[in-house]
Amino acid sequence: MQPRWLPALAHVTALTPLPAGLWRVAGAFGVPLGFAEGSGLHPSEISPGFACYLIGLSVVSEGVALLTLGLVRPWGRVVPGRVPWLGGRRIPPLASFLPAITGATLLTLLSVRAVLTWNAADMMGGADAPQGTAYWVMTAVYTPMAFWGPLLAVVAVVSYRHRPSVNRLPAVTPAR
Repeated sequence: MQPRWLPALAHVTALTPLPAGLWRVAGAFGVPLGFAEGSGLHPSEISPGFACYLIGLSVVSEGVALLTLGLVRPWGRVVPGRVPWLGGRRIPPLASFLPAITGATLLTLLSVRAVLTWNAADMMGGADAPQGTAYWVMTAVYTPMAFWGPLLAVVAVVSYRHRPSVNRLPAVTPAR
């Protein structure tokens, strides 16, 4: 049986890319985000194709993040009955754990790199990047994404360890 707090943590994890996604969607619809003209991200420079990219990136990011819920929900352990040919079959624990832990590792590495280079000249330290309040808003909406990888790792490991079909070593009792 999984810990009672695990589904809540999975939901928090699934929501970590949402603020950045909403910020990108706002930019796609022409909301000024603080980028200077010539940066390619000024509202007057966002083409319809790039706007679709920003919206698509946000939708895909959130969609992938929502897969975290499959680690703690029944549909992540047994294929739903409505799926032809596979409905009702058990999903092997490693089939969900390995992609989740791989994704968590990659997201954590990307987050560490982003945190370390956030203020670099070619990133938010550049002249075309948002300044003042716009800089702090952008920083605030991207900060939760730095926790996506580590939170996903916790959810993946804890849910894997608490799957009833996972063989574990017996608990060691201390000698008296």
